[in-house]
Amino acid sequence: MSDAMLAIGTRKGLFLARSADGGPFEVEPIRFSTVGVPSVAIDTRGPSPRLLAGIEYGHFGPSVMYSDDLGETWREASRPPIAFPDKTGATLTRVWQLLPSPSEPGVVWAGAEPAALFRSEDGGVTYELVEGLWEHPHRPRWQPGGGGLCLHTIVAHPDDPRVMGVAVSAAGFYRTSDGGVSWEAANQGIRAPFMPEGQQYPEFGQCVHKVALHPSRPDRLFLQHHFGVYRSDDFGGSWEGIGGSLPSDFGFPVAVDPGRPDTVYVLPLQADVDRTPVEHRLRVYRSDDAGGTWRPFDHGLPEPPVHVTVLRDAMTASEAGVFFGTRDGEVYASADGGESWSVVARHLPDVLTVRAAVL
Repeated sequence: MSDAMLAIGTRKGLFLARSADGGPFEVEPIRFSTVGVPSVAIDTRGPSPRLLAGIEYGHFGPSVMYSDDLGETWREASRPPIAFPDKTGATLTRVWQLLPSPSEPGVVWAGAEPAALFRSEDGGVTYELVEGLWEHPHRPRWQPGGGGLCLHTIVAHPDDPRVMGVAVSAAGFYRTSDGGVSWEAANQGIRAPFMPEGQQYPEFGQCVHKVALHPSRPDRLFLQHHFGVYRSDDFGGSWEGIGGSLPSDFGFPVAVDPGRPDTVYVLPLQADVDRTPVEHRLRVYRSDDAGGTWRPFDHGLPEPPVHVTVLRDAMTASEAGVFFGTRDGEVYASADGGESWSVVARHLPDVLTVRAAVL
């Protein structure tokens, strides 16, 4: 196995960990100490990897930094990398997502708060607002979720750059088939039980927590909702619930195994009012039949009682393994599809995001 890198964004800095030839991950000294890092990306498309980090400088505001030497040095564009045009009257408060395009060299997408999508054509150095989504007629009626009005997830078709989707809290899932010129709400079949009877399947107003796509079967999406786990086999055209055999269908992350398009991971929590693991046992649930059945795995994870939460972007699955980080600063890794776990790091700040890649 080649070397692998793990990028861990926390509320008080960025931690990078490396593994040589499948060995244990070694955590390097902190980068951006005391600075919030809510989004990271490891871009392996070019001849050498580029790291991207969405950071929060406190009263100096958010920005995007990039490194072309695996985190040894970092640079920032000479002008604000992401900024709303004056005509919008909006001010950037957070960069929630950074996604290198799987189908367009040099293109990087960014999801922001207030909810908006930005596009970079220079490898993630500078970005421009995608006005088609910003001008959508639904946008003035979008309402924030508990974490704010944020575009927190981007899923891009691996072969067709015209096709992509975004998740906005708490507006729902939106998709485009023309490269972002026009967008449509794509929430059919997702139930919002907090709405009045007869209005529980709204066109938009859904509290979507996370969406995942597998590159070998891009029309199939998996979605973790505030109330429910769903699958779509037509890129969001319709959704069906797949959480019936889970002990709880509330949670934040969902991740698809890179080598198996029918294998998906979730981490159920008790409920929206009790955001701790079900029965206070930290278990990752895996389905190998696209959500038909689920099995729990906890070998190597802490003994109960456990009271942690795992946030929407703090779980990832890649060729390097399956990883997740908790709000009490622990990071776990699995090299066997979640069946056993080992500790990568303890006592970090609150983990906000985790990304992994084979270098």
